[in-house]
Amino acid sequence: MLRLWDKPLSEEERKEIAEKIAKEIKKRKLEAAAILALEMHKPLANVAGHAALAFSPFLIPVLGFEFVDRYSQFFSERENIEMLIRLLEEPSREDEGGEKT
Repeated sequence: MLRLWDKPLSEEERKEIAEKIAKEIKKRKLEAAAILALEMHKPLANVAGHAALAFSPFLIPVLGFEFVDRYSQFFSERENIEMLIRLLEEPSREDEGGEKT
């Protein structure tokens, strides 16, 4: 039987997940909306992570075990959300390179 949250996320895994999420949000140019949503729901971070556990029987067949395990663990800790917000607030490399739209 597979067990969720069997091993804690390492610091490297947490950074990798945050960077991946930030990259996808920046690619879609939704930084402001994402920061607003994350700031509003930051107090409920632990609840959201545990809700993902409660709904895991429905999420795992669609998203996969590893995805649900890693991301529910990531979003259950407030520090991880802070890290994601900081990454979203950083200017993207394309903006620094002088590329203008």
